[in-house]
Amino acid sequence: MPPTIGIDVRKLADFGIGTYVRGLLGGLVRQPLAARFVLFAGRAAREAGLPELDERFRVVPCEAAGYSLRELAALGGVLRDRHLGLDLFHATHYVLPYGLPCPAVVTVHDLIHLARPEQLPGVLARLYARLLLRRAAHRARRLLTVSTATARDLERRLGVDPERIEVVPNGVDPVFFADPGAEETTATLAAHGLRSPYLLFLGNPKPHKNLPRLLAAYARLDPAASPPLVLAGARPAELEALQAAVAQAGLGERVICLGHLPAAALPALYRGATLFLFPSLHEGFGLPVLEAMAAGTPVVCSEIPPLRELAAGSAELVDPLSPGAIAAGIAELLGDPPRRAALAARGRERARAYGWEITAARTAAVYTAALNPPPTGGEAA
Repeated sequence: MPPTIGIDVRKLADFGIGTYVRGLLGGLVRQPLAARFVLFAGRAAREAGLPELDERFRVVPCEAAGYSLRELAALGGVLRDRHLGLDLFHATHYVLPYGLPCPAVVTVHDLIHLARPEQLPGVLARLYARLLLRRAAHRARRLLTVSTATARDLERRLGVDPERIEVVPNGVDPVFFADPGAEETTATLAAHGLRSPYLLFLGNPKPHKNLPRLLAAYARLDPAASPPLVLAGARPAELEALQAAVAQAGLGERVICLGHLPAAALPALYRGATLFLFPSLHEGFGLPVLEAMAAGTPVVCSEIPPLRELAAGSAELVDPLSPGAIAAGIAELLGDPPRRAALAARGRERARAYGWEITAARTAAVYTAALNPPPTGGEAA
């Protein structure tokens, strides 16, 4: 009988991890893995819509509220249902419930909750994150990381044996490589009140995204020689503070705060940009950088380990702590169209090495290894 693998897809509707979950599922459907899959999905995930699946997949409702001790108990209770008969559980975030009835594989996207605990809402949230990360690191049979940089963080911060870690990078949806033509791109942009040229940042406005320094860098650019800056990705509750920061920087007439956009609009948003700007202070992978490269948009991003790993030689890397360095990187590319074109071509070629089917194939291999450990294999969760 084929093994039964449970996958936590509750964060499918989220911006970052949700993209990972959706891409992984879409890739797993195309894998010839002889297994049955049970997808644990909350209401938000079910309403967001799962990708097209085959008969190997079934969905089990799981309404465990995130980031609480109740989550551990509720999720554990669902997983222990004897009728499911789980042989392996894949936690696509770092949440491993208590009383897990089978071994586990855990994806660790980054360790920002350890590196920047001040971004969590209060002491209890920080303790909870630390507890769960440590528990996942030492209970999981195998750990997946999306970059070598995050794997090294796991070894350094949590003492994880590198033999238990598998680096499986994210993929990029083929839709970002497509070029439907200038007319369709222009129409999509116009539907959101945009037109080229513009500079683009896409992401949430959390402190590690480094928007204050990006705004300071943009303020140094010659207004006559620099297109408007578009800040996209903020949730409605975040927009007011973002607009206030833009006004405080004296950039109200030069910066457009778009907020959160539907996924279908993102390829056009990248394609229409003269440059994609991503001066983040901390990333596990940097998926927006990969998406921008796939779309053929030249990138200016931080010289931090995960982004060097992803984009070195295919993007302009800058010191994210220096507004002057960020501004210089932007200005240099704005003033050098041939170099922009060369970076765009190299970035697009680099992005072709990443695909969700590759991610899924390597993840399936980890499932097989976790289900068939050697006699001295790792701990079951």
